[in-house]
Amino acid sequence: MADVDNKEVVSLEDEKNQQVTREYLQQDESPESVDAKKKEAALVRKLDCFVAPVMMLLMLISYLDRGNIGFAATQGMTDDIGLKGSQLNTAVSVFYIFYILAEFPTSVLVKRLQFNRVIPTITFCWGLVCLCTGFVQGFGGLVTTRIFLGFFEGCLFPSMTLFLCNWYTREELGVRVAYLFIASALSGAFGGLIAWAILYMDGVRGWPGWRWLYVIEGIITIAWAVCCIFVVPKNYETAYFLNDAEKAIMRQRAERMEAYSGGSGKHGKADIKEAAKDIKSWVHGIIQIAVVTILYGFGTFLPIIIKNGFQYSTKQAQYLVIPVNLWGAVVYGIGAYLSDRYQTRFWPLILMAPVGIVGYAILLSPVSSGVRYFATYLISTACFLCTGGNITWLSGNCAPDGKRAASLGILLTLTNIGGVVSGQIYQSNAAPGYTLGHAWSLGCLGFAWCGWWIVRAIYKRREAGKDRKLAEGYVRVEGSMYTDREPDFRYQI
Repeated sequence: MADVDNKEVVSLEDEKNQQVTREYLQQDESPESVDAKKKEAALVRKLDCFVAPVMMLLMLISYLDRGNIGFAATQGMTDDIGLKGSQLNTAVSVFYIFYILAEFPTSVLVKRLQFNRVIPTITFCWGLVCLCTGFVQGFGGLVTTRIFLGFFEGCLFPSMTLFLCNWYTREELGVRVAYLFIASALSGAFGGLIAWAILYMDGVRGWPGWRWLYVIEGIITIAWAVCCIFVVPKNYETAYFLNDAEKAIMRQRAERMEAYSGGSGKHGKADIKEAAKDIKSWVHGIIQIAVVTILYGFGTFLPIIIKNGFQYSTKQAQYLVIPVNLWGAVVYGIGAYLSDRYQTRFWPLILMAPVGIVGYAILLSPVSSGVRYFATYLISTACFLCTGGNITWLSGNCAPDGKRAASLGILLTLTNIGGVVSGQIYQSNAAPGYTLGHAWSLGCLGFAWCGWWIVRAIYKRREAGKDRKLAEGYVRVEGSMYTDREPDFRYQI
């Protein structure tokens, strides 16, 4: 935690002296320093027990509620409400259109509106919409519920990401954002388990099983929304799980993060302008379109692909998704830990993407169903890690806070263009091979792999420029806006 932990709020007029100070503090191994580090490590572990699990459960539930349309389709929803042609795909895609519209304003406004108010409210709203989906009678009703579901869930991810950014330093952030995508992977596993169990409710009170799927998951979401009123803290000063000593440590952490990032917690037009004119916001965002196309297509349509493409039964399609998603969660957890441990964002992405490419190449080949099912594990190895890793890379390389929020808003807005695309490439009335979907996804991973080399080159070039400025005795203009382009802000690469 070099730059965040050791930076003091000092004048930037003498960059060389500031660098010497940081290097000296890094080497401080006095008993007081060691004790302080132990106390801070204990605090971080406590945050991992009280903050991270709440966000993980929110992520898991949100992915359950958006992804259950795939399970419902395999259980007869398509026939029961009279969907024809590509109407199922339209219902999948329309979700992401309104998801996109919600993300950027949420990124900018959520801190002002307060996380402890926004998160429980939107969770309750989409839970109610999910429950109501169990009562739809036709295509119009399904599309309407998907529109509202997309809008309310679109407010969630930027809220959670920025919430975590307020509790963890950027060196700690990789694993914590990874928790969210691990939860999304687990949602596929739990979704399969729940869908498999609800198959046995088919016909209860004259209802098909897929209606019970929506109603039960909607009730679970509403119940968790009520819990969030009590478990999502307003800030560290009012957090129910922190004692006075721990709040004091949080104040110190907040001061260090603010000193490093130049953040005041207030977002304005200048922050949005800085984010919009920074090329890295757009390059990361365009890459995210590609990787999210894979994640959403894989997560939503996997039960249908296993049933229709691999020729398994409905029951098998429900439970065969479980180990695939569990594997993705494990791989992402390990990858995120190593990424934080060695402070590298580039190598996990560049090494795992080819694994997913091989998986899609197998699905496009004339091989047995068993081999194709094995290929889904290769895809799972890449899709969760690549999606979450790209977000973490950008969020840790933006300053101040307002620019980070706006940059994430740009990325997340672009992200869900991939969601719209994913709803169209796996046409429900296509041939069982789903050639378009697999080929498109393979191309997306290849595109992302090339894009990360470009991102790396951008960061390397900027770091070299910062080193030259420091060597020349750079002096920051007093009163100017502090951003990640300042020489003492070092990018994570």
